[in-house]
Formats: sequence, C-alpha cells, structure tokens
Amino acid sequence: MVQLNDPNNRGDFLSDARQELAGMLQDGLSHPSTKPVLAWGAIGAVAAVVLPFVTIPVGLAAGAGYQFYKRVRPN
Repeated sequence: MVQLNDPNNRGDFLSDARQELAGMLQDGLSHPSTKPVLAWGAIGAVAAVVLPFVTIPVGLAAGAGYQFYKRVRPN
C-alpha cells in the first residue's frame, strides 16, 4: 500500500487522489482527511456569501477542493 504524504513517494497525483477519496468514502468521518475537507468546504461556502461574484456551491467546492489537494500534496 502506498503511503500518502510520504516525501519519498512521488506517485501520480490522480492515483493518490483516487486512493485518498476512496479511503474517505469508505471510512466516513473516521478518516483523518474527511473533517478538514468538510470544514474548508464550509469556510468556502461562508466566504461565498460575503463575495458577490461567487455562489455558495462554487465556494463550497473551492474550499473543499483546496483542502483535499493540500491533504494529497502537502508541499
């Protein structure tokens, strides 16, 4: 099994993201990445309320997407 966040692992981003997402879907809220991704999605949705040109779903997706990317590629 490939360890995510391992500095010696320079695997493909898509396969790492797929593996991380599968773990999040399988483990639910007990997975270490689920809560931060959901929290950043909520932060993005709240920020979208303040910004006039961003809708709430776009803010949610941007916040969750950013945190998901940082969980898969921390550097």
